[in-house]
This record gives sequence, structure tokens and C-alpha cells, in this order.
Amino acid sequence: MTDTFPIIYGIGNPLIDVVISAMDDDLKALKLNKGIMDLVDLDRQEDIIQYFKDKEPRYFPGGSAPNTMLACAGLGTPSLIAGKIGKDEFGEIYIDQVKKYGAVSGLVQGEGPTGSSIILVTPDGERTMNTHLGMCREFSADDIDTEKLSQSTFFYFTGYMWDTESQKTAIQKAITIAHENNVQIAFDVADPFAVNRYRDEFLKMIKRDVDIVFTNQSELAILFDTEDIDASIKQLMNIVDRGGIKLGKKGSWVFENRKTHFIPPKPISATDSTGAGDMYAAGFLSSLSKGNDCRHAGELGVFLAEEIIQNPGAQFDIKIMERLKETIIRCS
Repeated sequence: MTDTFPIIYGIGNPLIDVVISAMDDDLKALKLNKGIMDLVDLDRQEDIIQYFKDKEPRYFPGGSAPNTMLACAGLGTPSLIAGKIGKDEFGEIYIDQVKKYGAVSGLVQGEGPTGSSIILVTPDGERTMNTHLGMCREFSADDIDTEKLSQSTFFYFTGYMWDTESQKTAIQKAITIAHENNVQIAFDVADPFAVNRYRDEFLKMIKRDVDIVFTNQSELAILFDTEDIDASIKQLMNIVDRGGIKLGKKGSWVFENRKTHFIPPKPISATDSTGAGDMYAAGFLSSLSKGNDCRHAGELGVFLAEEIIQNPGAQFDIKIMERLKETIIRCS
């Protein structure tokens, strides 16, 4: 690691995304639930790769929290990504990506494969993920840089970190460090898959520990067991001060100190929804780090989400990121 202290300290799963174009009939043939992230073993991943053997996959360094941290760094907000990778080709690709975007590396290498996610993208831009966590599962409390975290302004993580006890214990330690040093805690519940499994734990944690929460409409419905979004937002505001509700093509609701604001969408054509939520969080946190309120943060979050779904993959090319950074500076 360098001696740079980040404004945002993120912990997540550094994964290599293997992106393949697919049709709804392909998902049915593979018995996959559209739009859901499933944890799978290497054999299942190989079955899916073989099914699409006549198609050329595209490879992108990804993972939800890493996507967010790399984007924050690319936008000029000093950000650290912590996670575990292997001593393999995928791991080296990831190290190079972190350097390219100017993020602070909290990556730790272990004896095992770097995690990967096969992402099947259908013509409507929806993505269905089949993830093998690899070394991500081994990230532990000992892998946290206590000094850098304690000097940060924000600590960011997602619900995907609940998939192993080792990861969960690391997050719990990080939360304790954040509380002891007045570091604001931002949490993205991540995925309906995760919310279904850990609903009660997530609700308790949001109420007890979290300052800023991100969720989409489907996840919100599971959290509060209602399809009434107005009612669920009110319940969420009862347990956390600030947050952003991602509505996909319908824009976003944000709230702060029990006041809500709607961020309308722009008419665009989505080619790949991969990374939309990650870029929303990146825009939101980058804006907050500059002292802006949640309304401005939500506007920047929606802007980045709308930009990424017009591009392949879950991260912006570095040249696109530079252009976006200049655009944001001019509009601020």
C-alpha cells in the first residue's frame, strides 16, 4: 500500500467480470433466474462457458464495491479498495486496474484463484450473474488497514460481504473502527439475493450502525415486506438519516433528515445495466465527499448510472472517466 490516506475506504469482492451476450431462452435453458446474482462453483461456471463456447466473452475487472471505489478515484476522490485476490493472471489484471484509476490499493494476495463472475447480458440490458468468489471469501479482519480506515471520512461496503463468516467478521471489525473514529458508514444492500438471505441482519445493522444506505426498489420491497414504495421509504427513514433509492429507468428518490427529493431520469437507450448501482453509489459518495447535500449527490449518482448503462461493462474506460470528470467539474 502507499502512504496516501483515502477519503473513502471501501471493502469488497475484487472480481473479474466475464461478460457474454445472451437471450432469455439461454437463461431458461441454463435454469437461471434473470437479474439475480447466484454464487456458483467452478464446475458450474465451466458449464455456462461451454454453453456459450461459440461466443467471445469480454473481460473486465469488476466487483460491486471495487467498481464504486475505482470510479470515485477516477473522479478525483481519494479512495481505497480492500479485498483479496489470487496470485494469478486475473489478480495481476486487477492490480493494474487499481493503479490505472489512481485508487489506493488495499488488495491482499492469497493462495487461490481470483474471484470471477460470468455476467449474461440480455437485449434489454439486464444482467444475470454467476459468481465464484475465489480468494474473496478469505478476506479477514487481519486484512484491514486500521490506520487508513480510521483516517477516512467514509467507510463503504455492500451486502455481498455477508457471504462468508470471514468477510462478515472483517466488516464488523471495520464498523467498530469507523464508529471509534467518527467515520461515516455507507452501506449498499447490494442484491435481492442478499436481502432475502440476510433481511433481519441488514435491518438491525442499518438501524444500529449505518449513516447512508443505498437500495433499489426490489430490495426495498423485501426489506419492509411491501410493494408500497412510499410506505417503505418512510420506514427506511425511521432507521437511517440519509440514503438513495435506485429506481432504474424511473430515476431515484433520495432522503436526508426525513426530507425526500425525486431525481428524474433522462431518456436514454440502455445497452448493459451492469454496474449501474455501483456508479450510482460512486456519484453519490463523490458528491457527499465534497460537502454537497443528498439531492446533489443523487443527481450525480443518477447521471453516472445513466452513463454506464450506455457502455459495456461495469466500469468506465479511463478516457471516458476523464471526460466525465471534466463535465462534472464544469457543471458544479
